[in-house]
Amino acid sequence: MLTITSKIIKAVIDQAENELPFEACGYLAGDGDIVTTHFPLKNIDQASDHFTMDPAEQFQAVKAMRQAGLKLCAVYHSHPETPARPSDEDLKLAYDPTISYVIISMAAADPVVKSFIIKNGEATPEPIQIKEYKNRGIMK
Repeated sequence: MLTITSKIIKAVIDQAENELPFEACGYLAGDGDIVTTHFPLKNIDQASDHFTMDPAEQFQAVKAMRQAGLKLCAVYHSHPETPARPSDEDLKLAYDPTISYVIISMAAADPVVKSFIIKNGEATPEPIQIKEYKNRGIMK
């Protein structure tokens, strides 16, 4: 199960909405079993059907995680026009079976957020628990 604060869910949905018609992307990090921080990253492809994270921003995000004592919990991205399920490309590019892959679908009137564990090209749905969490100065 992936546990995320309501503030982070709102932030990634807002990012997905703001970056339409392109896919939005980024990292989710936490300090234990709960995602408390998001790192929005630029989709350098500026495409509506795939994303490539800016390598310099990726490096800075990982550095910031380490400095804050956080661990990478998930990669997230949006699907502007398709459901919240991994595409064939998503399955091929999911390199780490120890993290979650969160997809935000903007295809309907209300955004849909789902999480998956992807291992060997196979996606397994993962429940998401949304919690309130006190800001300890590390939330973006």
